[in-house]
Amino acid sequence: MKKADKISGQKVSQTRFFQEAKEKAKEFAKDPDKLQNLVEKAREKAQDKKSGPIGDVWDALMTCFRLLIAYAKGEYREIPWKSLISIIGSIIYFMMPADFIPDFILAMGFIDDAALIGWMVKSIAKDIEHYSAWEQEQAQENPIKTEDDINGEESIKL
Repeated sequence: MKKADKISGQKVSQTRFFQEAKEKAKEFAKDPDKLQNLVEKAREKAQDKKSGPIGDVWDALMTCFRLLIAYAKGEYREIPWKSLISIIGSIIYFMMPADFIPDFILAMGFIDDAALIGWMVKSIAKDIEHYSAWEQEQAQENPIKTEDDINGEESIKL
């Protein structure tokens, strides 16, 4: 059993802390710069906490970060408002040092964060799957060129 499974993400989602985070999320959803800044700070924090409970939800969290950046840039908008607010609210909750289980409590402080993220991902799985499919389409349509590809093109043009 993963550490995050010991605490119900659904229970955490009903706390006043998460409700406050969802209210703040509405502001972030309307301000692309503020949203990108939140994601960058959350990404840094997550990197520092990867070996703990956050590691249990790492892949899903990284997908949510990419979705939010694509949304902030206006590249991806095919997500219901409620799902968007749920993702942003979960990230804001993750960034809150004093929440259901305060982050400063050693060995336990991020269990509630991971449980909430895991629950959120499950509750909006179809929306995240839709984003992942879109992301794969974009990668196929616009492959990233390596230096070898660029050098090869230049030599062909000459």
